[in-house]
Amino acid sequence: MRRSEGSDRKVRRIVLTGVSRGLGRALAEGFVAGGHVVWGCARSAAAVVELVARHGPPQDFAVVDVAEAAAVAAWAERFLAAHEAPDLLINNAALINRNAPLWEVPAAEFDRVMDVNLKGVANVIRHFVPAMVARRRGVIVNVSSGWGRSTDAEVAPYCATKWGIEGLTQALAQELPAGMAAVPLNPGIIDTDMLRSCFGGAAESYPSPAAWAERAVPFLLGLGPAANGKSLTVD
Repeated sequence: MRRSEGSDRKVRRIVLTGVSRGLGRALAEGFVAGGHVVWGCARSAAAVVELVARHGPPQDFAVVDVAEAAAVAAWAERFLAAHEAPDLLINNAALINRNAPLWEVPAAEFDRVMDVNLKGVANVIRHFVPAMVARRRGVIVNVSSGWGRSTDAEVAPYCATKWGIEGLTQALAQELPAGMAAVPLNPGIIDTDMLRSCFGGAAESYPSPAAWAERAVPFLLGLGPAANGKSLTVD
């Protein structure tokens, strides 16, 4: 596998979290359609079974909760035992709280949003990025949000995590060797289940994940060292 991948520089090895639905699923389909190798994870066993049946090797999909450090460690160990470090690492998995004033968000719900959106990103970085640093090559994209650069009522926990992603990623960018990049990425406003939880039926006036991925896939594949530390948005 290493030899065949290495012989074609146009084929990218992509690690992608949150592939069960929405933007993650659309990105996975877009990357596979472009001939790239996707290793994805999601919490939904049913979605993973469907993806495995739809896309055989060299694609690989696994049930992993990014909030569980041991599970991420095992997933990364399995990947790195069979492959070189990823060319592109996309931390997409995220949750949003149910609309409510901050003081009405239950502690368990608040903690879960933090665990997935921030700690989950750190877990994936901790276990994949050292191999990328050893190669001194690769791009890390941490999916942020418009609410990582602005705020709104009733989504304070989500806003806090996405503002955190912006700071975490820009600090990470300063730690990487030359030849690499870390980018916080605002995908824009897309008609996903997450948006519908906030906007209701009004979400349907925004682009679908599949339509968004048509622009996002080439945009992501085009990122390189020059993008390091820049807060970017998919137009």
